[in-house]
Amino acid sequence: MAQDKKPGRGKNPVYITDVMLRDAHQSLLATRLRTMHMLPIADKMNRAGYWSLEMWGGATIDSMMRFLNEDPWERVRVLKKAMPDTRLQMLMRGQNIVGYRNYADDVVREFVRLAAEAGIDVFRCFDALNDIRNLETSMAAVRENGKWVEGTISYTMSPVHNIPSFVAYADELVKRGAQSICIKDMAGLLEPGDAYELVSALKHAHPDVLVHMHSHYTSGMASMTYLKAVEAGADILDCAISSLSMGTSGPPTETMVAVLSKTDRATGMDVSLLKEISDYFRGIRKKYHQFESAFTAVDPDVLVWQIPGGMISNLSSQLEAQGALDRMDEVMAEVPRVRQELGYPPLVTPTSRSLVPRPPSTCSWAATRWSPKRPRTTCSATTAGPRDPSIRRCRSSASATRPPSPCAPPICWNRSCPSAATSWTSWASSTATKTWSPTPCSHRWRWSSSSGARAPSALARKSPP
Repeated sequence: MAQDKKPGRGKNPVYITDVMLRDAHQSLLATRLRTMHMLPIADKMNRAGYWSLEMWGGATIDSMMRFLNEDPWERVRVLKKAMPDTRLQMLMRGQNIVGYRNYADDVVREFVRLAAEAGIDVFRCFDALNDIRNLETSMAAVRENGKWVEGTISYTMSPVHNIPSFVAYADELVKRGAQSICIKDMAGLLEPGDAYELVSALKHAHPDVLVHMHSHYTSGMASMTYLKAVEAGADILDCAISSLSMGTSGPPTETMVAVLSKTDRATGMDVSLLKEISDYFRGIRKKYHQFESAFTAVDPDVLVWQIPGGMISNLSSQLEAQGALDRMDEVMAEVPRVRQELGYPPLVTPTSRSLVPRPPSTCSWAATRWSPKRPRTTCSATTAGPRDPSIRRCRSSASATRPPSPCAPPICWNRSCPSAATSWTSWASSTATKTWSPTPCSHRWRWSSSSGARAPSALARKSPP
């Protein structure tokens, strides 16, 4: 690939992944960038020397189908044709794929196969709760299709998260075949000193595994964090072309390239060519002015409420549409309290959607924070810290073997397992009497909705009792 042939690189170069085609406009423009505005600059992006271009996954598929009336799969195919020498990268939510609930293993495997066939080269697989069980199927599927699998640490700050816990999680990712480990700092929380310690620990534990940094500029620390990470041995940096950088987006690509240019970690990228790409997107951005987030400057309050950039952009748009943008501080003040009650989950989709299910309108945020199908289903998942028992809303001890309301019984993932059919029959016949006993089997189980059609934001598999 072209990125492996660029001259002018240092002895131990840092590589750049640009997020302008996915995370940058998701953070700044509510994920509205159209494919037709990506293609005219594709040739220059292909020649720029990126390690990869993140251009799919996350909220892009939802947005393309919901708002843009575009075919997400066609975007991958046309961009791969236009940029054959550059790795295309996607963000995959593990067992959630690109949705907001868990999907069956066969669905995950088929999605990965089709994405690889369409042109995705690098799969960044993450789980919002750092639950390794939710990554096993997706990571195995990526390896089976011969593509690059990047295991991801969803970074967060809390009394129960620390560097040893993140390194232990990285050990599990490497055991499952991760070729690189991404430190996903989705809210810009990672401080420079902590970045140095975390990267150093990861490189000491797994010297042959690439460390990939991802951060946002919301707190204003991202560039400094990146420099300390590079000092500690980080291999790849996620950046955004300058015209789509800063604020809730990432550090500017050109700045990081220039800072490293006279060191043994020089990227070898041409700043003049990057400027042409930046100038192009500066003009394109004006076409999306109605989607601009109101939160595009540095806001150190993110260190308290920890909401990722894309969530801030979407939430502010919703509040503005309701004429309630002045209540943003009220919403943010509530988030840390809810997060503590739920065991300090990292705030990244879909957990960020669980804790911020809808903006306040005519009623108070405190009264609406418990969406009936979101935070309570999060209680079924594994979190790093203890959860407040009061939020479980369990039934009486006589029916304690049943899942917390409103979830229905656990159903085996293996559809060929006779226990699955038996469980459904048992559940259907017992709804009137409110009694139900699960049929045990050795396969993995999950929570399903009472209709049996889909799970409401289920975030983790459960083992049989």
